[in-house]
Amino acid sequence: MQNFRIRYCRAPLLHGVCVFALLAFALPTFSQSIPMFPADYQQMWTRVAIPPTHPVSTIAQWHIDAAHHTIRCDGNGGHEWLRFNQELANFTFHVKWRFTPQPGTPHYNSGVFFRNSKDGTVWHQAQTSLGGGYIFGETSVEGKLTRINLRKQMTENRVKPAGKWNTYDIRCVASTCTLAVNGKVVNTLQLSVEKGYVGLESEGYPIEFKDLKLHRLP
Repeated sequence: MQNFRIRYCRAPLLHGVCVFALLAFALPTFSQSIPMFPADYQQMWTRVAIPPTHPVSTIAQWHIDAAHHTIRCDGNGGHEWLRFNQELANFTFHVKWRFTPQPGTPHYNSGVFFRNSKDGTVWHQAQTSLGGGYIFGETSVEGKLTRINLRKQMTENRVKPAGKWNTYDIRCVASTCTLAVNGKVVNTLQLSVEKGYVGLESEGYPIEFKDLKLHRLP
């Protein structure tokens, strides 16, 4: 994001100063990289059941390879999400994902969460499915949970087949959140929820996530 401010000079000798001031305000603000796989990464991730009133399965279906920045989900431990335990307001979240090919015609399903409440009652998801990538969820509107679905905004299916890597880029600044699928923005969403948590979903199918990059924005 860039901020511009014009200052006028009252004397020729101050012209250079004014130009310098203008350039300073025109410089882009810098983001802060947030390590998602530090040495104590076990403390940075929490399994949360969906819905949150249900117990978490006793099956340890998430496998984190901190050295290679990858997370694998077996998809055999019920419906839940893996929450990254750092609440964020403005941010960018870069994720690569792919389904593990299964026999038959499975209805692959998973997702990437953003600006969720801590227990997941309020949730916003970038859907990962072979039918396409789009945003849906249950958000807070004037204090009331409201269902949203931006699938109709999706003008093309940019998701690759099972076994191929896909790239999602989620960006939230103030009330505006966008989802880019494999390099192209497919959804833009206006939210009244100002902050929350990112995470990954398990919904019955093996899926891998890699190259997770999270940046806090001013």
